[in-house]
Amino acid sequence: MKRLYRSKQNRVFAGIFGGLGEYFDVDPVLLRVIWIFLFVMTGILPGALAYFIATFIMPEHNGTTHS
Repeated sequence: MKRLYRSKQNRVFAGIFGGLGEYFDVDPVLLRVIWIFLFVMTGILPGALAYFIATFIMPEHNGTTHS
């Protein structure tokens, strides 16, 4: 079963988009570009708040694999 984690290898700040990219098999750069667009278009606060909350909700990947 796949689990959503913050990435330790593919990170810029907290590893949120790296983890989402690994989970959905999508390039994290694409997710970052989409997020920046939405971040600016929604008035900055909702995007910043969502990223801040995700930093605390998503656990960091500990390196083990689950079968």
